[in-house]
Formats: sequence, structure tokens, C-alpha cells
Amino acid sequence: MARMLEATDTTRMSGRAAPPMWLVVALACAGQFLVVLDISVVNVALPSVRTALELDEQGLQWVVNAYAIAFAGFMLLGGRAGDLYGRKRMFLVGLGLFTLASLGGGLAQEGWQLLLARAVQGLGAAVLAPSTLTIVTSAVPEGAARARAIATWTAVGAGGGAAGGFVGGVLVDVLSWRWVLLINVPVGAIVLAGAARWLAESRAGDGRRLDLPGAVLVTAGLATLAYGISQTEAEGWTAAATLVPLCAGLALIALFLLVEARAKAPLMPLGLLRLRSVASANVAMFLSGSAMFCMWFFMTLYAQNVLGYTPLEAGLALVPSSLAVIIGSKLAPRLMRTAGPRTVAVLGTLIAMTGFGWQSTMTADGAYLTAIMFPGILMMLGAGLAGTPLAALATSGAAPQEAGLVSGLVNTSRTMGGSLGLAVMSTVAAAHTAGSAPTPETLTDGYAVVFGTGAAVLAAGAVLMWVWLPRRAAAVH
Repeated sequence: MARMLEATDTTRMSGRAAPPMWLVVALACAGQFLVVLDISVVNVALPSVRTALELDEQGLQWVVNAYAIAFAGFMLLGGRAGDLYGRKRMFLVGLGLFTLASLGGGLAQEGWQLLLARAVQGLGAAVLAPSTLTIVTSAVPEGAARARAIATWTAVGAGGGAAGGFVGGVLVDVLSWRWVLLINVPVGAIVLAGAARWLAESRAGDGRRLDLPGAVLVTAGLATLAYGISQTEAEGWTAAATLVPLCAGLALIALFLLVEARAKAPLMPLGLLRLRSVASANVAMFLSGSAMFCMWFFMTLYAQNVLGYTPLEAGLALVPSSLAVIIGSKLAPRLMRTAGPRTVAVLGTLIAMTGFGWQSTMTADGAYLTAIMFPGILMMLGAGLAGTPLAALATSGAAPQEAGLVSGLVNTSRTMGGSLGLAVMSTVAAAHTAGSAPTPETLTDGYAVVFGTGAAVLAAGAVLMWVWLPRRAAAVH
């Protein structure tokens, strides 16, 4: 394997001593934290944004969607760009774009300025996110140490999503909605300086150029698909505004696969999808993400709309769940050494399924411990346990020169699964309460059906993982 790395991956370091491994992992994880945090942190600030910038409901929806669509659409392209042009370079470019866009969004005086800033933020995140995982896997030798590093990356990513509501609530209550974006600026500047100083450059050393037709098709396809998904909540699944972009996105993805099958230097070699570890782990991550991503959204709605919590109280209520996902992620590598990644992924999924099942019994007058804390801990403990082995399996078996692309695929699977799952679950909740007045009881019934559906999805995911995931991580080709 060492010879293969030398032959296919070029790493450049300056004359100074190599930085400690923990510092490299910390810098990469800090970038990932910012990316995931910004998916959810703005939700709490939306009412204040509407008042300040006089946005209507559709405009508010685009504050979230502009980021999500750009993020999902450019992820595979960002991963491949890291392979070809340098992982450190793409990390710096992505984080620089993200930080500047955060500054622009925080200073926005008009609605269109905020929407443009959010789209550029999403683009920067798409370039940055694949590099974070690639830097971690490249810096840490294969084995137990890499499993621990991936566990940290998983925990930080999940923690970013979990912390969004809490951080947003604090910033909006104490300062203003603008600080939901402006807080990224000093943090991004510090991480940029550290990355420029300490990260080593690495890239694929085979001299390939970017597959431009493939890049255009996959970016347009994923972005169009994400746009179609974003339309479901406002327009419904059968409206032309939803069906047209969904069908167009699927057609573009199909055309992308056809072009890649004939390209001499494809953006995504289709042989990657024939690797059992890559294909099965990404499908499992897509399914898991479709259920897990909804947890934070509907738990926050339940706490605020039914139990009467303030945004800050709702964020604080989910802190134990945030800690649980970190604990699960850090336990996973130890269990993987004895039981193997497949078993740990299935175990985590079953624990999360139990939490979802418990949450589906919620009532309109539920007590905090039994209606939020304990089921939330089970859901996120399971998410942490499952996420680490799935990420490890998804990045195994591929050659080093494909590391960035595979990392982009991991992030794309999780993001698209989460987006699709949230859209479907929102439809499920709305359909269950259609025609009823929005009382705490009817809202609770809708949320309960969502968590019951999530439990069923996770049960199917656990079966799929047991049957399809390899028992051990695949050897690098």
C-alpha cells in the first residue's frame, strides 16, 4: 500500500517539521463543523430575518434552500477538484468562500443580498466538505488510529447539526440574527490561518484533467434534484413545480452516468459503484440520513409548538442528545475492533430505531425526561455508533487518487438523504393533520407519525446493512 500511495498520490510539505496528527484532524473537523452547523443554525433566526429584511414565506424558504441546493449540487465536483488540484488548496478555497459569504450575509441589507450570500456559502461548503474527510483519511494511517479519527469527524459533523438550534437560539436572543452568520467570520479566519500554516498539500499524481461534461451534468443534476425536493413542502409532490425539476434532475443524473461510462478520464469512474464497500455504505448512509436528519427538526418543532419552549430552551433541551452522538461516535472505533464495522453499524441503527419508536409515543403534555431527553439520547447514540463504521466502509476499497471523490460521495449521500427524508416526513406530518385545526394534540399526532415512519425506515436500513455491508473494510485497490 505504501508504494501505491507514493505512485498515485503526491504530498508536498515545506521544510518545517510535520504538524501533530491531532492538529491536522482538528483543523479538518473544524471546517466540517462550520459546514454542518450552517445547515441548521439559521432556522431559529428565520422569524427575525423576515422582520428585518421584509421577506415573504417563499423568500424565507430560500434562505435555507439556497444553501442546501448549492451544497448538494457541487459536492461531487468539489471532491474531484480536491483530488486533481490539491486537497489543501480546495480546503482553503472552500473555507475562504464560506467565510466571505458569511460576512456578506451577516451584513445584508436586502433580501436578495442574503440569498446570494447563502448560495455562495453553499458553494464554499461543497468545495470544503469533501476535503475535510480526505485530509483526515490521508493524514492518519489505516487501522485503529484512522477509525478514531473518522469517529471524531463523524461526531463533529453530527454535533454541528445538533448544535445549530442551540447556537442559533443563543445568538439571536443575546445579539441578533446577523450573528448567526457573522460568527463564522472569526472562526473561519482562525481555521484558515491554521490550515495555511499546518496542512500539507496532497493530490492525485496522474496528471488528469477535470471531466468538464461530467462535472456540468452531475452538478446540474444534483442541484435540480435538490431544488425539486425543496419544492415539495410548499407545492406538494404532484405539482408541476415539483415533478418537473425532480424528473429533470433524474434525467441529468442518468445522462451523467451514460457520459461517464464512455469518458476516457471520467469525473466518477463507475467502477467505484461496483465496490461493495462503497456502494453499500453510501446507500446505508442515504437511508440513515433520511431518518436521522429529521430528528432535530421535528424535536425542535415539538418542543416549541407543543410544549411551549422558547428557541433557547429547545436548544438546551437537546444538549443531552448532542452529547450522546459524540459518545456514540467515540465508542464506535473500540467496538469496531472486536465486532467489525458491519455489526456496529447495525447495532447503532437498531438503537436509533428504538429511540424513534419511543419518540413516536409522544403526547401533547409529555414530560421532558420521557418525551425528549431519553428517546433523543437513544436516537443520537445510535446515530453516532452507526455513522463512524459507515464512513469508514464508504471510504475503504477505493484507490488514493479517488479519495476526494469518495469523500464527496459520502457527503452527497448523507445530504441528499437528509433533504429527501425531511421533505417526505414533512409531507407525512402534513397529510396526517390535513383538515384539522393546528392544536397541540393534532400537531403531536403528526410528529408521532413522523417518528414511527423513521423507525420503520431504520428497521429496513438495519436489514439492508446486515445483508449487504461487508464484514470488514475493503483493502485499497
